Amino acid sequence: MNVKEFNTIVDQYSDRLFRYVLKTMRDEDGSRDIVQDSFEKLWNRRHDVDPEKAGAWLYRTSYNSVIDFKRKHVRQSFPDQMPEQGIESGYNDLKEVLDKALTTLNEKQRSAVLLRDYEGYSYQEIGDILNLNEGQVKITIYRARLALKEYIGAVDVLI
Repeated sequence: MNVKEFNTIVDQYSDRLFRYVLKTMRDEDGSRDIVQDSFEKLWNRRHDVDPEKAGAWLYRTSYNSVIDFKRKHVRQSFPDQMPEQGIESGYNDLKEVLDKALTTLNEKQRSAVLLRDYEGYSYQEIGDILNLNEGQVKITIYRARLALKEYIGAVDVLI
């Protein structure tokens, strides 16, 4: 990969990668750091990474960095009560509800749903990013959507 190809990849993936990491981490500064580190790692390995597969490589690297970051910064606080299992009647801020619902998913489920529904990646591309086969990706997304549906409840409650 030469400088021109690298710059094209940065232009093509930087915003999408940032949105993905931000949705996963919910920390803007940490997300910027992870995206920058991912591109730095890509530059350092530019001779080993095929430019055609650089997007999947960046997403996988970012995903692994998010996992590492969360492992390092785990808080050992125990809530006094269980998290809410649904939403209150009459609640109408859909974006907030969806964001809160996404936080109830585990890392693989959240990443798979974000990559599929927010970024539009194919099952095969998601499998390459998350290191899963296509069947596992479909099952992960199916289970995540079931969990989201259960959390959100009936659509008429939101409206």
